Amino acid sequence: MAETTTPYAGSTLTADVAPGSLITQDGQMQWAGLLIGPGTPFAVDKSGLQGWEDLPEYDSSDADRPTSHGAWPGARYAKPRKVGGTIVLMPEYKGAAGAIRMLRQALALLDEERWLTVRLHGELLAVRARIAQRVVPADQGFATQGSSRMSVQWLASDPRRYAVDEQVATTTPPQPESGLTWPLTWPLSWGKATSTGDVTVENTGSAACHPVIVFRGPCSMPAVTERVTRRRLRYAIDLAAGDELTVDTRAGTVMLNNSASRLHTAMADSTPEELFVLDPGRTDLAFRPEEGTAASLMTVRWRSAEW
Repeated sequence: MAETTTPYAGSTLTADVAPGSLITQDGQMQWAGLLIGPGTPFAVDKSGLQGWEDLPEYDSSDADRPTSHGAWPGARYAKPRKVGGTIVLMPEYKGAAGAIRMLRQALALLDEERWLTVRLHGELLAVRARIAQRVVPADQGFATQGSSRMSVQWLASDPRRYAVDEQVATTTPPQPESGLTWPLTWPLSWGKATSTGDVTVENTGSAACHPVIVFRGPCSMPAVTERVTRRRLRYAIDLAAGDELTVDTRAGTVMLNNSASRLHTAMADSTPEELFVLDPGRTDLAFRPEEGTAASLMTVRWRSAEW
């Protein structure tokens, strides 16, 4: 009988595909282009995953009180998340060689992070991670049948788990009301503004998330302000029609047309990009460029985050 072949290619297994795009049922997990769990040759051991629902380790800036009990509470910052588990390799008859090659290709050392997605109780959550460890005992079962209980560990530099669906909200700058219409009739109507310049975004998770904010011209000195905390991003730059200024608050970058850094254009009253976050719940943002038209646009993209 001919050896069973796999439909996957190496480049597909390590491709940075959309998170959860291969998952069809609870208990499955997807690492890059590899599907693990029910319905695949790679079953997750009954012990499950370690580190997925746990709070990550963290660094604390608490300071001990020199003349009293306890300490002054300081900031706490989570360390990278470690996710690991045991995968039971159960290849089909004569399919051991192909399944083993798939694992070698998928669970290799990579410099770039990929999406690791898990579905539990209908909920899909994902982290950006890299393979940290792969232990495959070459015992008798592995040598004769290709079966094995292998240990795999991923390391996610960002410990937050994200919803797989990216949310998008847009707004133009405030537009004036049309004013009274003559001849006057009662009740008086001042018209309605076509845009308030305000937009509400909602982070439905338990952890603050970093949005990506795109300003599109024509406008000058684009700015966005969070109404409650008064955090603000403001840049001394003129954007022509079609120009886009992309602010990635997680990476701390400000790029013009995805080609040139304009981080130096941040104004003195602008919050450091990494500190501009969307806290859990609803956040009201106000788009207020110094000059803009109805064609100017602010787009906010984010994924709700969980600890």
